[in-house]
Amino acid sequence: MPTMPSVAVEGSPAELTQGLLGAAIAVTAWSAGTILAKATDMPALSLGVYRFGIFSLLIVLWMTSRGTPMRFHVIRYSALGGLALGLDIAFFFTAVRLTTVVNATLIGSLQPVLVGVVAAVFFGETIRRSDALWSLVALIGVVGVILASNGSPEWSLKGDLLSFAAMFMWGGYFIFSKKSKEHLTPTEFTAGTSIWSVIILLPLTVAFGQDLSLPSTKAWGQLAAMLVVSGIIGHILMNWSLVRIPLWVGSTFTLFIPVAAALMAWVFLDEPLTLGQVIPVAVVIFALAAIVRGQSTAKTEAGVASGDAVEIDTDVT
Repeated sequence: MPTMPSVAVEGSPAELTQGLLGAAIAVTAWSAGTILAKATDMPALSLGVYRFGIFSLLIVLWMTSRGTPMRFHVIRYSALGGLALGLDIAFFFTAVRLTTVVNATLIGSLQPVLVGVVAAVFFGETIRRSDALWSLVALIGVVGVILASNGSPEWSLKGDLLSFAAMFMWGGYFIFSKKSKEHLTPTEFTAGTSIWSVIILLPLTVAFGQDLSLPSTKAWGQLAAMLVVSGIIGHILMNWSLVRIPLWVGSTFTLFIPVAAALMAWVFLDEPLTLGQVIPVAVVIFALAAIVRGQSTAKTEAGVASGDAVEIDTDVT
């Protein structure tokens, strides 16, 4: 694969800054993807099949044009991440139809807690007390946003259990993305997990009798927008960022998704945004800013104190 020297070096403050910026853009893109998905009249699982089917084809063509065609080892080492991503999509969209949106989203917001524990135990990441407290503040802010944004649709225990399953799968996707750097580039991991998502979603779509006929002209346009926003910008940037920042930080950034989605719904869908929503939105943004600032400061101080040489990172895929 053609490579060129990166401006930043692995483990440096500059690389951390790049990773934090990439993660911030990625979660904002996912929020925009949520708005686009809401505006699309396709069934949820069918939308997933078309979205990831087209996306995986495009990214494979891109890799081939760069001299790195899809190989079997990509499918092999992305299998667990793809399984987690595909099941997350299936579980979450099914859960939303069975239980309240409040319950499904609140349960999904517990994902950073799961990932934080895994990051500390298996990846040796150190979570400072102040960062843990700010993460808790951000989580409370998300709870406030969601509670202030939704009504009270019919509740279902089955839907809540599916929401918990989706939360574990979404956390698993982040964990496997972090581990993927041992064998794959971020682009290869993204391509592999997209292919696996289609493999998982297609039989589920057929089993649940959802319409797989060709989308309308309007739906094609919405699909194209989702591919660019959620796929190219969201997934690729987050997978790229997760090899440059602590896993728990990338996971905590996902708390911004419902916040940004609420703001975008207010701007583009004319959904009301009350003072009760604005206050927790500000809380989440402030808490995430505190985490980012703390990470940058700690990394800079550690680099100055150690003075160790670092290895140049030449993979820019």
